[in-house]
Amino acid sequence: MLESSGLLTDLYQLTMAYGYYRTARANRESVFHLFFRRSPFGSAYAIAAGLQSAIDYLQTYEFSEHDIDYLAGLPGNDSKPIFDLEFLHYLRDLKLTVDVDAIPEGTVVFEHQPLLRIRGPILQCQLLETALLNIINFQTLIATKASRLARVAKGDPVLEFGLRRAQGPDGAMSASRAAYIGGCAATSNVLAGKRYGIPVRGTHAHSWVMSFDSELEAFEAYASVMPNNCVFLVDTYDTLEGVRNAIEVAKQITTKGYRMVGIRLDSGDLAQLSIAARELLDRAGLKDAAIVASNDLDERIIESLKNQGACINLWGVGTKLASAYDQAALGGVYKLGAIKKEKGN
Repeated sequence: MLESSGLLTDLYQLTMAYGYYRTARANRESVFHLFFRRSPFGSAYAIAAGLQSAIDYLQTYEFSEHDIDYLAGLPGNDSKPIFDLEFLHYLRDLKLTVDVDAIPEGTVVFEHQPLLRIRGPILQCQLLETALLNIINFQTLIATKASRLARVAKGDPVLEFGLRRAQGPDGAMSASRAAYIGGCAATSNVLAGKRYGIPVRGTHAHSWVMSFDSELEAFEAYASVMPNNCVFLVDTYDTLEGVRNAIEVAKQITTKGYRMVGIRLDSGDLAQLSIAARELLDRAGLKDAAIVASNDLDERIIESLKNQGACINLWGVGTKLASAYDQAALGGVYKLGAIKKEKGN
């Protein structure tokens, strides 16, 4: 939750709002459009995302008494307050009356195509610019990246694993949400799973294996605790030996009515290791065991692995997805498209 929805803005939005108020232009009807000029990642398209977050922001928009107190203390270069109390009380009592037209989330969109159309009093429309760009720009960027990953995966599930590398908690939550909109099948982010209803996936890390005297013991211990969620990370020491240990434990839990979901590869030559692992699994009668790959994947690496004949069923993508690694931002803009003239003008 935001500490203050009203203050999530740039100062110049407030100074313009004050100007509109003081020049009796605050209620002049206007239309603003939010769009981007260039598609991200060299694509010919983007995936619209962030609308529900934007709606949530608009529905809770307000300036609290604490916000007003803070704004009252902002000084100009003469050390006197920038805003007078009449305007600040206006903000305190402000209720949004804007209309919003929008592209549904998950829709393919193109350059210069409005994602949002905000119509209403110009003061209100102006105050909303910064936060709406913040919300829509980032989520559209991440949803587009997820779409690119899903496309090259050619039907294989893509899992979003980026929480630990995302830009802070807020960025991580937005990224998990947008990645799901863009085509990811699940996330490792448990809070995002709870808040947004996204499926969550995950088992164990290298530290689990290293905390035991042997890899086999680590797998057996994990299976004894959680036999219905066994995806074993097999590359802590020797990857193919790890696959053999996973097969041994898979046979053990089969006698108890469970099955191993699969194995995860997180290092090395993923193409060759996945092919060798598939042979070992199939020879052991575990043809339904999945092979999950991770380790700094992006759409180019996934496409290359596919072309090499990698036997990978699921793709765990973290840093390159949640941080939009190869493009820092979507250059979305919010521009005045129309303003109603006063009578006689």
